[in-house]
Amino acid sequence: MKDYTIVSNAVIKRLPRYRRILKDLLKKKVNVISSNGLGGLINFTASQVRQDLNNFGTFGLQGYGYNVEKLYNQINTILGLENTYKMVIVGTGNLGQAIANYTRFYKSGFQVVALFEVNPKLIGLKINDIEVIDFNEIDKYLSKNQIDIGIITTNKDSAQAVADKLAKGGVKGIWNFAAADLNIPDNIAVENVHLSDSLRLLAYHINQNDLRVEEKISS
Repeated sequence: MKDYTIVSNAVIKRLPRYRRILKDLLKKKVNVISSNGLGGLINFTASQVRQDLNNFGTFGLQGYGYNVEKLYNQINTILGLENTYKMVIVGTGNLGQAIANYTRFYKSGFQVVALFEVNPKLIGLKINDIEVIDFNEIDKYLSKNQIDIGIITTNKDSAQAVADKLAKGGVKGIWNFAAADLNIPDNIAVENVHLSDSLRLLAYHINQNDLRVEEKISS
């Protein structure tokens, strides 16, 4: 099996975007697409597309292009989307509930199987037919159930303690929505989604665009 560990994170983060575009092409009954055509749909150059995909093998044929279905399936394999992942959510406020109710997870192999909460008003409620369990029970639950991904939607002060329990309980990955940088063992994958950071980056880009407009007007 090809070793992908040396591939840069920037390239890996572009793979879901390639997959999304290829899925749309399949729906439109497109069978073949060139690197130039694929790049145009993603706002990349043809060279960038070829460089990205060549990290994982040879997928296209010169003068022919990429077989859309084959490339889509190969990216699914690279991303590990042929597997099924069992997930638990810790924190069932608005964000946790929204994730639990996001039905596309279930269609694409990501299954939320348990919800945990410290707020007694939420414990015992059912969200998308999943009962909210007292967080004090999480150690027992993880010891009896093999969980692949732990999703943290708590406040930042609680996030590390939650991550420690998830790590001890044997999860393979953590999807962290708390505004906290977690200290996690190297054998556990972590994806941080800091919503406030993302919003601030958006504000930066808005202001940069405004400055460019002002510069054009003044010049």
